[in-house]
Amino acid sequence: MGKRKKSSRKPGAPSTARRRQPLDTAFTCLFCNHDKSVTVRIDRKEGIAQLVCRVCDQRYQSKVNHLTEPVDIYSEWIDAADAAQKESQGHRRLASSSSRPAPAARPSFDSDED
Repeated sequence: MGKRKKSSRKPGAPSTARRRQPLDTAFTCLFCNHDKSVTVRIDRKEGIAQLVCRVCDQRYQSKVNHLTEPVDIYSEWIDAADAAQKESQGHRRLASSSSRPAPAARPSFDSDED
């Protein structure tokens, strides 16, 4: 019987397909739209993450666990900002339930004319 053909791939050599690309840690601000101005600091010991924009000083704080990454905090911030915007639009719509203007008061005519 013949021998097995050796593989051209050496064991232990990292494959380029398997290499994980690192996740972003600096993000675009939702309010001032500056690129890479938002940074996330995660304090795993305290269980708190803080997101801060260096330009407009917008802040967000959230609870974290051992699996949380900075991109998770950024996505939570986006969701919270969308929810706050929808909530504020909902309060405005309650005040004016219709898009039509309120009817003008009609002048009253008395039947007692002299």
